[in-house]
Amino acid sequence: MTTSRRHFLKQAATVAATAALAPPAIAHELAAQPFFEISLAEWSLHKALFSKKIDNLDFPAIAKKEYGISVVEYVNQFFKDKAQDTKYLSDLLQRCHDNGVRNHLIMIDGEGDLGAPNEAERRKAVENHYKWVDAAKYLGCLTVRVNAFGKGSATEVQLAAIDGLSRLNEYAQKAGINVIVENHGSYTSDGQWLLKTIRQVDKKSVGILPDFGNFCIRRDSGELYKGKCIEEYDKYKAVQEWMPLAKGVSAKTFDFDAAGNCVETDYSKMFGIIKKSGFNGYVGIEYEGDTLSEEDGIRKTKALLEKVGRA
Repeated sequence: MTTSRRHFLKQAATVAATAALAPPAIAHELAAQPFFEISLAEWSLHKALFSKKIDNLDFPAIAKKEYGISVVEYVNQFFKDKAQDTKYLSDLLQRCHDNGVRNHLIMIDGEGDLGAPNEAERRKAVENHYKWVDAAKYLGCLTVRVNAFGKGSATEVQLAAIDGLSRLNEYAQKAGINVIVENHGSYTSDGQWLLKTIRQVDKKSVGILPDFGNFCIRRDSGELYKGKCIEEYDKYKAVQEWMPLAKGVSAKTFDFDAAGNCVETDYSKMFGIIKKSGFNGYVGIEYEGDTLSEEDGIRKTKALLEKVGRA
């Protein structure tokens, strides 16, 4: 039995025992808690951040005060030059403490290809990530999310990514930080490619961040990144395959129907798969739609997660 599974069973038993002794209204509320904890991915507010309506330092307070969410996931793009600025990081950390917010992870982009077949290029990319591992440690995060990109054949990039992730993990483990890869395009959107890559790294601290989007494995242009998607990996199959290696879940949404359900993903089906795996960690809201405002999209995603988490 995994540690997370034991924790889940213990937690469930505690809730059941507490509910049995509590008044009916409180007992109902305790029994109705989702089996996971909701976090907020900063990318859900990327329009407001890029337009300078809000700043990265505002994020913890917004998460707590506007949405009642106590766990946050940063995107390094929004404080790109601050990874080694301890004054800035201390200010950010103080704002978290002031608002009762915990830091879960930093999503790292733009620091080079960890799956670059060229050894020198790959080594440089690994070293570029070090400062973000240090920043994650400083902020009390558990994890960094990275990409396993590279230019070459599927086999070439996979072998390179195994090496790059292994090297980065060696550094991250000194800080007690997990390294996880998201299905974020190119080969990483292929369920089996990503699964085999992480399995061959074969470290408990290296895992996957399943994202409910980004499953395109073939485009009409024949290129990895450009053109219309003409073939996708089955998202439910992928998440089922990945959950034993998952250290978080990215709950992506774009549009909702009149009943508040996600149009692109069957959340009841998806969270049935997730619950069956024994997962009880963080599920991050990542709203990317255009029909609703970012604020409404986040609220609708949260309401949907609460509904399926209790079901």
